[in-house]
Amino acid sequence: MDFAKLYRKAVRFKDRYRAFHDERAQLENLYRVCLDHISPVTEPVALISQIQRSGGSLLSQLFDGHPQLHAHPHELKIGHPKKYLWPQIDLEQTAEHWFRLLFEESVIRLSKNGYKKEPTSDITFPFLFLPALQEKIFLKYLKSIPSIRLRDVFDAYMTSYFGAWLNNQNSTGQKKFVTAFTPRLAMSQDNMETFFKIYPDARMISIVRDPNNWYPSALRHNRKIKKDKYSDIRIALRQWQESTQSAIWNKERFGDRVCIIKFEDLVGNLSLVMHYLAEFLHIEFDPILLTPTFNKSPIRANTSFEDDEVGIVKSTLARHETLSESEIAIIVEMTKEVYYKTLKEAVVF
Repeated sequence: MDFAKLYRKAVRFKDRYRAFHDERAQLENLYRVCLDHISPVTEPVALISQIQRSGGSLLSQLFDGHPQLHAHPHELKIGHPKKYLWPQIDLEQTAEHWFRLLFEESVIRLSKNGYKKEPTSDITFPFLFLPALQEKIFLKYLKSIPSIRLRDVFDAYMTSYFGAWLNNQNSTGQKKFVTAFTPRLAMSQDNMETFFKIYPDARMISIVRDPNNWYPSALRHNRKIKKDKYSDIRIALRQWQESTQSAIWNKERFGDRVCIIKFEDLVGNLSLVMHYLAEFLHIEFDPILLTPTFNKSPIRANTSFEDDEVGIVKSTLARHETLSESEIAIIVEMTKEVYYKTLKEAVVF
């Protein structure tokens, strides 16, 4: 019997057994591989923004999975001190400070619990994300740049975000844009001036929803999450006015880099709208643009009403049927003029 051979075999088995159970070494090896193969994400941002309950989540999920897009998988929350305020980066500060400013704390919860459309949903999508790895990628990427500009800081953040998202099903391919949705960000002129200064090659998409359909949805959603934000119809409609007027201003100020889409077209003329937006973003049309997904898996609609459908919910076009005559009169009084102006700036299908 070859005892030397048996001894070597036993040693190899012991080494493999030790490596199999050495979780720390495995994690360190994972970090090393990711840091040795950083894929820079330097594409401009195609930002979706307007008031909530207008189809921003839907459009973001329609972009998800397109091979020429890096699609941020949920609301982009790099804003500071609120998500709807574009972060102000001081280049005199340290890279560690920039990361803490931009870091989206929501990834901690999502990486622990997965992603759900609603807290009560019975469907959970795994979201494998390592925040500590994200910071390491962010810092290493910036160390490779001799003279850092504002754009480099945001490129470093996007590089680190998508680099730390381990189960991203759409990480490869030649990308044209990073798509992201942040409600209300577009409602501030200062936000948009800064955004387009950093991303002169960016695109901006705002969705305008008929106020007769928007108000019931907004009211129902806030009650559903136990908030009383829209209980006063006039206060609610002033926020809708602000969002709609800002869409007009952004279109006038930034021209062809901005487009306004009607929510009713997004739901009722989906194919035409997504073909148009593919041209707007200079990407090829792909059938995946017609199905809302999370990380390429079909996802239910984010609706305030009792719909339980995957994909586009056409009943969202009939929310006005729940309004009283007095509510309709107030909506017409407060929104007719600005809505008409917005429709003149919106894409016609």
